[in-house]
Amino acid sequence: MTETHRPIRSFVLRQGRVSNAQRRAYDTLLPQFGILYAAQPIDLDRVFGRRAPKILEIGFGMGETTATIATQHPECDYLGIEVHTPGVGSLLKTIAEHNLTNVRIIQHDAVEVLRNMIAPDTFDAVHVFFPDPWPKKRHHKRRLIQPPLISMLCERMKPGAYIHVATDWQDYAEQIVDVFRREPRLANTAEGYAPRPDYRPQTKFESRGLKLGHDVSDIVFRRC
Repeated sequence: MTETHRPIRSFVLRQGRVSNAQRRAYDTLLPQFGILYAAQPIDLDRVFGRRAPKILEIGFGMGETTATIATQHPECDYLGIEVHTPGVGSLLKTIAEHNLTNVRIIQHDAVEVLRNMIAPDTFDAVHVFFPDPWPKKRHHKRRLIQPPLISMLCERMKPGAYIHVATDWQDYAEQIVDVFRREPRLANTAEGYAPRPDYRPQTKFESRGLKLGHDVSDIVFRRC
């Protein structure tokens, strides 16, 4: 009998409450702004109907930051990946409220999306804001930022593209910097942590962390 090993996931699918407004947005807008997962490459220029810089966001939560950045930068196209339905519904609702045309969503595991759907040299930037820190040491293997993922992301980033991770967990920030430094195709844009770029708004989540005394670290490396 052949033994199979399930991949370690960086997320747990929780049955979070979906509001009526989120459910309506999910049911009516996902066919327009969602991309169904399929194990075959996608042409993002065709999906968005234009050639423009492509920004990937992994784990957009409830989508407030995604929508804010997309509103402020209509010249760019944003692909958000999120597994949780309440967040997908929330971002779809915001897309409709702000008449955004430059955001698309894939509701699926980011690792599988990157491996099977995204061609090399696709993205001009990658955003990962406040990924789950999995604070218990025995759970650190579940953290999203690991060398295999960063290697795969580098293959799908254009030369000169940047990857930006923000976290309010110091030991995770140190791990992220270490992982990035070990990747030969990445170079730090700062001496250590970067100042918060103007394009990243301060979120409610971040504000709560700051009130609790958590330092927020922005890590920005560029693809060589």
